[in-house]
Formats: sequence, structure tokens, C-alpha cells
Amino acid sequence: MGGWIAGVDGCRAGWIVARQEAGAPFIKVSVHSSFAAILADTEPPVAIAVDMPIGLPERISQGGRGPERLIRPLLGARQSSVFAIPSRAAVEARDYGAACGKALMTSDPPRKVSKQAFMLFQKIREIDALLRSGSVAVGAPLRECIFEAHPELAFWRLNAERSLRHPKKIKGKLNPDGLRERENLLIAGGLPPAIVTSPPAHGAAKDDLLDSLALLCAARRIRDGTACPFPDPPGRDAHGLPIAIWG
Repeated sequence: MGGWIAGVDGCRAGWIVARQEAGAPFIKVSVHSSFAAILADTEPPVAIAVDMPIGLPERISQGGRGPERLIRPLLGARQSSVFAIPSRAAVEARDYGAACGKALMTSDPPRKVSKQAFMLFQKIREIDALLRSGSVAVGAPLRECIFEAHPELAFWRLNAERSLRHPKKIKGKLNPDGLRERENLLIAGGLPPAIVTSPPAHGAAKDDLLDSLALLCAARRIRDGTACPFPDPPGRDAHGLPIAIWG
């Protein structure tokens, strides 16, 4: 199959991308300031797995959207990395107070927005606008090429569907044991050690690099037809965007 695949994670400078061309062993890692820049290519992607919510319901129940509720139990002690994303109205609010107000009105039970989740909203809106714009990659609509994924679910797959022992961060600082555990899983999964153990690109942290590589593994499974969505089949929001995390 032609085209390219990629794992994409948010980072301090925008987005870190681990990209692999069809049939090529080489993996290119780069950082882009916008998601649109990742797509500025003459050849369309086959699958991009991105760690960012896609599909925003009008109302939210306990625990966030359905995908978050489904994958948390699989991740054991790592499930705290799966944030509860609020409704579309809350995500579209541009300041924290307004987002909390919208979230309270559109959640059952009523719940405000965490600061960690709010910091993701600009990136969620960026992808949402692209997927709703009607822009197409050559041969396929973007919404058929871009899939929501989660690094910890990808590592769970690499770890024979077992949760990881170590967190990647402790009290906001990178945890060497957690990074080493993830590096070992990526290498065992067939990724080149030189890429896995390399320093991160400028504007990204080491955990961002490892997450993008784990998401690349998820994109491979999506391309090969061995990934599955949580839930299966995916839900849809009011704009027809899928609501599922692929792994």
C-alpha cells in the first residue's frame, strides 16, 4: 500500500511527528507548529494516529466520552493519563471560566474543566476545524486518514495488553524508569534503537518523542487492519466525526 503513516503527539512547540514512508524502514521525526503543516505534502497519508480527542459530543456523562471510559480500566495505574474531555461547547470556549461554565451546563453530573484538559483545547480545535473543513488529502477525506489514539493504549498493546509498571513522569518530572520501560517496548516492537534512544527534536521532550513513536505503532496497526476502536463501532458527534480511540 502506498502513502505514509505517522504518529503525532502534542509538544511544547506544537506537534511532534514520527513518520514512515510505505515500505521504508527509515523513520523521520520532526516538529511542526501547526497540524496543517504535517499534511502539506503532495502524497496523502494512509493513517495518522494522533493523541488528541476527535469527535466532541454535545453532552458528557460521568468519566468523559465513551472512549475514555472504555480504555481506562485497561491501563491500570496509568489510567490517570486519560483526561476526561468535556462537551463541544466547553472545548470551543476560549477562556477557562467560560469553559467551566459550559461544561457545568452540558455534563451529568455537572463537572468543571480541569486545567490540564483546558490546555489541550486549542489543539483539539485545530484538528476539529481541519476535519470539518471539507479539506481532503488526495484520494480520501482527512477524516478517513486521521485517527484518535492514545500513547498509553499503544504501549499497552506493545506490552502484550498489560499495563506498564512505571509512570513516564513523577510530580511533573520525567521518570527514567518509565522512559526506559517505554524505550524497551518500542525496540522490542521493531523500531530502530537509534531513533528510540535519540534526543528529542527541538521544541519537544523525550516523553513526547516516545509517545509519537508509540502512536506510529498504532498507525501501523490501523494501516494493517489489526487495530480496533474503543468503542467498536465508533460513535459519531453532531458533525459526523468519529468518537473512538484506536489501539
